[in-house]
Amino acid sequence: MSGAGAAVLAWALLAGALLPVRPQPPPNRTVQEKEAQFNTTYIDWVDANLLNIYAFNHSVRRNRTEGVRVSVNVLSDHKDLPVLFVVRQKEAVVSFQVPLILRGLYQRKYAYQEVSRTLCQPQTKTEVETQYFYVDVSTLSRNTSYQLRVTRVENFVLRTNERFSFNATAAQPQYFKYEFPKDVDSVIVKVTSAMAFPCSVISIQDILCPVYDLDNNVAFIGMYQTMTKKAAITVQKKDFPSHSFYVVVVVKTEDEVCGGALPYYPLSKDDSPDEPVDQHNRQKTLEVMVSPAITSEAYVRSVLFCLGIFLSFYILTLLIACWESCRQHKRKGLLAAMDSPSMDTASLLGHSRSIPDSFLNHGPYDSYGYGSFGNGSSSSTEAVTDSLGSTEVSYSYVGERSLENVAGRPRLDSLSSVEEDDYDTLADIDYDKNVIRTKQYLCVADLARKDKRVLRKKYQIYFWNIATIAVFYALPVIQLVITYQTVVNVTGNQDICYYNFLCAHPLGNLSAFNNILSNLGYVLLGLLFLLIILQREINYNRALLRNDAHALECGIPKHFGLFYAMGTALMMEGLLSACYHVCPNYTNFQFDTSFMYMIAGLCMLKLYQKRHPDINASAYSAYACLALVIFFSVVGVVFGKGNTAFWIVFSVIHIVATLLLSTQLYYMGRWKLDSGILRRILHVLYTDCVRQCSGPMYVDRMVLLVMGNIINWSLAAYGLIVRPNDFASYLLAIGICNLLLYFAFYIIMKLRSGERIKLIPLLCIISTSVVWGFALFFFFQGLSTWQKTPAESREHNRDCILLDFFDDHDIWHFLSSIAMFGSFLVLLTLDDDLDCVQRDKIYVF
Repeated sequence: MSGAGAAVLAWALLAGALLPVRPQPPPNRTVQEKEAQFNTTYIDWVDANLLNIYAFNHSVRRNRTEGVRVSVNVLSDHKDLPVLFVVRQKEAVVSFQVPLILRGLYQRKYAYQEVSRTLCQPQTKTEVETQYFYVDVSTLSRNTSYQLRVTRVENFVLRTNERFSFNATAAQPQYFKYEFPKDVDSVIVKVTSAMAFPCSVISIQDILCPVYDLDNNVAFIGMYQTMTKKAAITVQKKDFPSHSFYVVVVVKTEDEVCGGALPYYPLSKDDSPDEPVDQHNRQKTLEVMVSPAITSEAYVRSVLFCLGIFLSFYILTLLIACWESCRQHKRKGLLAAMDSPSMDTASLLGHSRSIPDSFLNHGPYDSYGYGSFGNGSSSSTEAVTDSLGSTEVSYSYVGERSLENVAGRPRLDSLSSVEEDDYDTLADIDYDKNVIRTKQYLCVADLARKDKRVLRKKYQIYFWNIATIAVFYALPVIQLVITYQTVVNVTGNQDICYYNFLCAHPLGNLSAFNNILSNLGYVLLGLLFLLIILQREINYNRALLRNDAHALECGIPKHFGLFYAMGTALMMEGLLSACYHVCPNYTNFQFDTSFMYMIAGLCMLKLYQKRHPDINASAYSAYACLALVIFFSVVGVVFGKGNTAFWIVFSVIHIVATLLLSTQLYYMGRWKLDSGILRRILHVLYTDCVRQCSGPMYVDRMVLLVMGNIINWSLAAYGLIVRPNDFASYLLAIGICNLLLYFAFYIIMKLRSGERIKLIPLLCIISTSVVWGFALFFFFQGLSTWQKTPAESREHNRDCILLDFFDDHDIWHFLSSIAMFGSFLVLLTLDDDLDCVQRDKIYVF
């Protein structure tokens, strides 16, 4: 033999020595094959030297599906040497051991002595075919008794709109088949149970073998949800080539994933840590029903309904604009007629008596009113005064506030060039504060001394900043929620997103299109508000170009930058709320609330700006504060749950911020927060409380601010004591409460100052309050909550209530968008009654 041949032989011998020896079957093993019948219980025994084979046959029809179920029970107690059951079919093999061992959390093992499995039905191409299947029973233990029974499953094929009840355990799962009718494109599978626990899983799988119907493999394919009392999955025909699917129901070995407690099973000293635990009778009764989902016509009808609601606001605005334009032309004709030299005194007096007071008390740029798209042109105030002679246009809110030759008064604003230093608004007003510090009551003219071009640029920064924030905030949000939706569609795990599954209508890759569509109102009404502000600004600028006295010296100074920012924030709220509802869950809830914080903050800034135009906060500091609020929101959501230290710190910050804001409002901005603040506080306490006991200088303001502090301190105490799980909503509630408090403070002080509220803002206030009330009713219905497990959240799911398409939360979107739009109109028109009042007659508060 050559050297190469010897080497090959040596390697072959070595490899043979390393290979494991194949075990040989027992020499005396007996095989017993028995013809078996359905619905017959076989009680038999098996040992290491015996293999029992049960042969079954049944007729399979092409147009009829029957389920076959194999149930076994091992009567002997041999945990170390289980009995193996193998079911051999025409195109599939199912095998399982008894006791069946399933694993839970922390690798805990659970043993089940009774096991039942439904066999996957092979397809047949002939009209009728006799198929055989065999059940092999074997073991390596000594003389083990068992019980075997094979039955046909009743109601294996589910019927549309018919309920079917059944029982299931972790070792006895159930699944049923559903076939789409020809005229149905999608259905919703609803599974309910009167008992929350044990926890179960509902899965929708294609007609394939094997069927994954155990706790450790049910999530491998298809769509699935965990369930306590309710589960609902919408299934579309296009996703299943055979136009049929399996509904699989599995009971889990543990309840922790559904929010239940992890059971404690004491182990004896003799048991090993890996010893399986017998769960005894862990059974759940369930009921399943498959009903048709909505048709494509319902989608079209719902989209048209949504568009119709919000486009009607555009039509209403256009009608009001036409009405305002007609009023302006009529007023212009009357004023021109009074200017005519051919008119005698009697005619003049007759016409003057026929002119409504509202015409005389309106300034020449009043056409920028709500929804007005008129050109705003009319005769100047001098024409009215000259033509009426002794007729006196008076304003009688506080004493005698007449328009005394407004055009001849010196302008209070400087016409200096616009410099970057002019933007330091909180510092450069200090000199003016010192000049007027001796006045007990400030007027708007005292705080409206800066160049209008400087202020216009200052407030335009609010809009451009929020537009920039919106772009950089929205793009990653959109990318993230698309990723979430893709993960849901690919994995089939419907526990990722907290939908109202009983009213979640898919469209394309979106699982809940109705929750996204209902946010359209925020975008459309935000755009409409921007158009109204644009037209108001155009008309106001035209009045300034004509050097109109009312525009220059009367009314609240008109700055539109914050209004543009509010409209943009409303549109972004709609976009980000839609993004959140693509896949609502714990990790992206801040997308839905971020711009709510901004809207609340911008509204408070706008209210403050009305009476403090020169000393309002800059856009940079305002957005920095709002960013801090959003930062606290994220920290509270992530770390605030049950964290005592966080709640203490937040409550202290909340109370300190409330005191600082109260001081700002009480002293109308005439104070400083610097190193000497403590010394000045002690000095005030000594002079006003110790040396002489004197009451507050501004009693009305003090009473309202004390009430506001009581409410805020109560909210802080509530948070510190209760520590709500939904910190984001708690923080938003603080912002909304403070906005309402400040708005109420503004209204009360306005009325106490002798001012009035005109018809349009009054109607807006009333209608908006009613809409807010209904909106909050639907908001608190609570159709889902990510504060609980997905299974527990589905217990709150409810059916659609509007057009079989929209649920309670969608109606909240509709109503809240309308209410926010109405609230913005209130802020826009609230001080229209001051348009003919000189600014040195308008009080600051």
